[in-house]
Amino acid sequence: MYRDIATKLVNAIQDGQFEVKLPTEAQLMAHYHASRNTIRKAIDLVYQQGLLRRVQGSGYFITNIQLQHKTVVNLSARAMPSSNLHPRELVSKILTFDTIHSDPELAKQMGIPIDQELYRVIRLRYWHDHLYCLEKAYYLRSVVPYLSTEAINQSIWDFIYEAYGIGIANSDDYLSLTNLTEEEAKLMQLGHGDTYLALDSCNYYKNNSLLDFSHTVFAYPDLALYFHTTNLSNP
Repeated sequence: MYRDIATKLVNAIQDGQFEVKLPTEAQLMAHYHASRNTIRKAIDLVYQQGLLRRVQGSGYFITNIQLQHKTVVNLSARAMPSSNLHPRELVSKILTFDTIHSDPELAKQMGIPIDQELYRVIRLRYWHDHLYCLEKAYYLRSVVPYLSTEAINQSIWDFIYEAYGIGIANSDDYLSLTNLTEEEAKLMQLGHGDTYLALDSCNYYKNNSLLDFSHTVFAYPDLALYFHTTNLSNP
């Protein structure tokens, strides 16, 4: 339950319902009909995403760093089972949705045996009518036996969480500048060899088991990346 409340709090922050600070714990308990412990666990998940800062004796204030750019990719968002990295209300154009078997190159990228059965999803994503990214994602069929067309047109992570109760426990993310291949340039209608930011991600669920691998090339103007780091060795 606390994870669902955390998701609702994140959405409320992103929608501008809470511009300065969160309501008090008592107000949130009444609104969500939840215990104090549940509300505190939900707030902690939101805090882990870097969306809040705590002021002793005053409550939790909204971190406004994510509001200083048109578009922010929150790479700290993996604390939420159903979160993805991207802004809400993206529109997807599906280019490829099929089942393949991992070849040697893909098996090496994903750290899996050759010939594993995978769902392959290639889609262009748009935000405010502008091209946001090209996304190539591969999901292990042994973990996700079924993906629907409706899911890949909307939120794949929401579908996986609701259908299988699986969320991201941890991930490895690699940022790099990439020169568009001829295929990518054609799909994105951009120049072959042009340089854009790319994110390669391996996502893991419980017991550090691989769930998926994705390669995303971002094309949206004025894009910002956001990280939140917590110092665990508090001297």
